[in-house]
Amino acid sequence: MTEKINTYTPELGEQELDLLSRLSNAMAVSGDEQEVRAIVYEELAEFEGNMHTDAMGNVLVTREGSGDERLRVMVAAHMDEVGMMLTKEDGDGLFEFVVIGGVDPRQLVGKPVIVGRDHVPGVIGAKAIHLTTKEERENPLKVNNLRIDVGLGGSKLVEIGDRATFDTKLTVLGPSLRGKALDDRLGVFNLIHLLKKAPENIDLLAAFTVQEELGLRGAKTAAYYFNPDIGIAMDSTPANDLPDFDGEENTIHNTKLDGGPAIYLMDGATIGDSRLIKWLTETADSEGIPWQYRQPGRGGTDAGEIHKTHAGVPAVSVSVPQRYLHSAAGLVRIDDVVNTLKLMQAALSRLDKSILNPQENT
Repeated sequence: MTEKINTYTPELGEQELDLLSRLSNAMAVSGDEQEVRAIVYEELAEFEGNMHTDAMGNVLVTREGSGDERLRVMVAAHMDEVGMMLTKEDGDGLFEFVVIGGVDPRQLVGKPVIVGRDHVPGVIGAKAIHLTTKEERENPLKVNNLRIDVGLGGSKLVEIGDRATFDTKLTVLGPSLRGKALDDRLGVFNLIHLLKKAPENIDLLAAFTVQEELGLRGAKTAAYYFNPDIGIAMDSTPANDLPDFDGEENTIHNTKLDGGPAIYLMDGATIGDSRLIKWLTETADSEGIPWQYRQPGRGGTDAGEIHKTHAGVPAVSVSVPQRYLHSAAGLVRIDDVVNTLKLMQAALSRLDKSILNPQENT
């Protein structure tokens, strides 16, 4: 498993950036993933006979390889994003709302948003500082103190139950990308490309999942459908790599930008299978791909449900490190995105059933 092999080398050219922009800018708050689902279908039209949407809304694609005793490898990337849902109209274009997924209310005030599938523009409003008391300024605002304001005319264009998300367009900042919903449109982007260049030694079972941000819901039904031999979640994970408050170097980061794909040891939902961790790290070293461990911590990926399916599925997660997750704008390095796809392509190309030898999982 240490031999260097020829692998597909992905690049982020104009076409790739256009696709990633469309994915990032799309509205797909949990439970209403239609816009991203449509992009997936458009990009993977060649798989029409082997692609379907299940009752949950997952897009499930099978690309069969060739040869005997192929492993069935499920790779999941979630289409949904955190956001908001309109719950009550207060009149004059003002709407009460709830958050969907892990959104910090401190991140919300004054943010431009888009509402509904027509992307009606609005803003999350609160009292101006001139009108607040000292006590109000000293305490964080709660969601029920906030309103989404779409203006007088906008109230005719939206309705209760519509989703809302941040009005942030993907932007290239030198070696970085800034945008909303990069958790997990980066995974969706890379999985689309992985399908198009899938190695022949495996059956690739691609799951573009829904409602991950609400508890890995789509991955559960997708894994039951596929019944894979191995499960891999491709996601994005928080990079805790900002300088310490005293200005010194941060030496306790869980992941960091420029470190390459983050391979999970464990998180709040999964302990990574040691055989798969070894397979990924050895591949990265052999191919000269930078990588890092995602140190144990909170949170979870679709692997948290995949590994509990049927009689159990060896599973692991591979993520792109990102600053400012679940906010109006995340930040990633382009090289980390590209190297994640390079690692997945190279690793899958050298995969065979010997990896499941139980003696290796010690």
